[in-house]
Parts: sequence; C-alpha cells; structure tokens
Amino acid sequence: MPLSEAFRPVSFADLPGWADDDLLPAFEAFRRSAFQVLTKPYSTGALGVDLIAFAESHAAARAVSAPNRSQARAFFERHFVPALVRPDTGNRGLVTGFYEPEAEASAVRTAEFTVPLLARPADLIDIDDTNRPQGMDPYLAFARHTQPGPVEYFDRAAIEGGALAGRGLEIAWLRDKVDAFFIHVQGAARLAMTDGRRLRVTYAAKSGQRFFGPGRILADLGEIPLEKVTMQSIRAWFRDNPNRVDEILQQNRSYIFFREAPVDDPALGPVAAAKVPLTPGRSVAVDRLLHTFGTPFFIVAPALQAFGDGGFRRLMIAQDTGSAIVGAARGDLFAGSGDAAGEIAGVVRHAADFYALLPRPLVARAEG
Repeated sequence: MPLSEAFRPVSFADLPGWADDDLLPAFEAFRRSAFQVLTKPYSTGALGVDLIAFAESHAAARAVSAPNRSQARAFFERHFVPALVRPDTGNRGLVTGFYEPEAEASAVRTAEFTVPLLARPADLIDIDDTNRPQGMDPYLAFARHTQPGPVEYFDRAAIEGGALAGRGLEIAWLRDKVDAFFIHVQGAARLAMTDGRRLRVTYAAKSGQRFFGPGRILADLGEIPLEKVTMQSIRAWFRDNPNRVDEILQQNRSYIFFREAPVDDPALGPVAAAKVPLTPGRSVAVDRLLHTFGTPFFIVAPALQAFGDGGFRRLMIAQDTGSAIVGAARGDLFAGSGDAAGEIAGVVRHAADFYALLPRPLVARAEG
C-alpha cells in the first residue's frame, strides 16, 4: 500500500515547540503499544502507514527498560520523520477531549441508585456484509439475533423503557441518568462502589445506531449557542431542565454496553481500542480506518490552554478511536480520569496542526 499524499515530510525543526516537550511519557505510551503488537498486530490504516515499517522502532522501544528524557528524544528523532498531515477539508485539523469519568455506584438497585450500566446481551450479534439482511442500514455493526434472522437492536428509548429488564445484565447502578449518559459517551468509567470496592467498566459493544450528541441537539433547538456547547454547559442545562432529560438524551438512539475491567495502575486510563491502557495527556483517539494504531502524532493547538498555559504542543500516541473521530487531521485527546480530567476534556474543541511521525524505513521507501 503506497504512502498517502496526505503526508508532507518536514524536519523536527519545523515542529513548533518540539524542543520544549518532555517526550518521556510519550515514549512510555509508545512502548506499551510496541509490546502489544507481539500479541495482536495492529491493522494498517488506509493512509498507508504500514505496521511492518515500525518493526525496528518497536524492537528498539522494547529493549529500553528505564529511559531518561534525553534517550526518549533521541529515540523519536532517530527512528521517525515528521510529516504534516493535510486535513481533508480546510486549512487545519481539529482536536476535542475525552476522559474516564468517576462515579459512586451500587452493586444492587436501591431507592437512591436506580440507573443501570448494562453488560452485553446474549442476543446482540456483530453484523457485517456477510450476514446483513437485505434492507438493513449498512451503518449498523450490531444487530439482534432472532429466529427469522438479524434485526436492528433495541435503541436507547426501548432499553431505558425496560426492553432488557430481567436478564441480569446490570453491572452497577448509578444515581443519575446524566452521569450514566456521559459514561456512555466516554465509553469507560471508574466506579467507587458503596461496598468499598473500586471497579472499572469499559466499552463492550453498542446497540449500533448512529450517535447524536446532546450538544448539537440543544444548539439546534436554540437552547445553547453552538460556540458555547461544552460538557459543562450541557450538564448545567440538564440541571436546570430535569423534566426534559429523556426528551434530549433519547434522541441519541445509540446505547453502550460495558464489561468489568481491573484498575491495575491508577495512573493510567482504561484499555482502549489499541488494547493498551491510555496514558493521560499522551494518548489520542484517531480515525482507525485512516491511521495505524501506535503512530506518534505531534499536535500543535496554540489556543488550547486547558492542558497548561502556553498552548498545546505535545507528542501523542494513537491508541484509541471513536465514531465521531473522522478524518486525517482529527484527534480526541485523553485527559485522564476523574472530575479534574473532565473539566479539561469538556472544553477542548480547537483547531490544530497534526504532524505524524512516520517510520524512517517507510519514508525512505516512499522516496525511493
């Protein structure tokens, strides 16, 4: 597969703020992916960043057990060539933010804890062109098994109305429907159980329908100006309009199912699509159809101050994806876990320049 013309090679000197970034956390995140590919290799994205071209850098990363900052910098400059990623439309790319919420939860339903997080139902099946019935929406990647054949799965309104009640799918119960919805949006959460346990839930599957965010819905209704839509402004609107929560949330028909996962390292986030735990401030979700997991991206968003004063100029590793993350220069920055991370992630929507760090053997082959 040829390397896409979406990449324009540049030099490290061309990267604004490259010399000032501490690359050690990014190296540690990259190293986790370097070990993961030994178990299950990543698919090569359509832009042609061939996983095989990472073989040398992966082996070198696995061989380093305790690097320092100067070694991390030397590693990336030795093994990679930066390339500006041309956006699909416009002059610049776009970054948003995501995080791992934390919430108190109960193992059983009580008068206080009434909103469930559900495990994947047994009748939810993967669907693709090999088993998709004629006439079924080609977007759907999940369906409900029935004797006559697969049909569209229950949507959010049906499930919240009791379509799956009595199946024993409840992993935990939350107090608040809005908290549960944002856990669905983020695809993971850390739960402080009332019995003293610490539990993590992470994405297992979804009902399959298209995602419609409440921010866009509220903006279209004239409730919140689009330029002021943030997670914080959406939550504030729901607090002020509790009788309209179902009206808005159920317009997003997609429903997320979860599985339990351990909290092995409290400093790291959940295991995501690249099968490694996310690193706060260093993992980025990308369009997995275009990009190859494990690819380093130096992202420059001068107006983004939420991660620290002075703008965002940071090396990130592609380790997750999302249905709303579409395009060559589109990223979702993992801010970490808990309320403080949520305050950061909730306000991130900024223009950005993306520089992919391409393996030198790949660039040499493309130029040869």
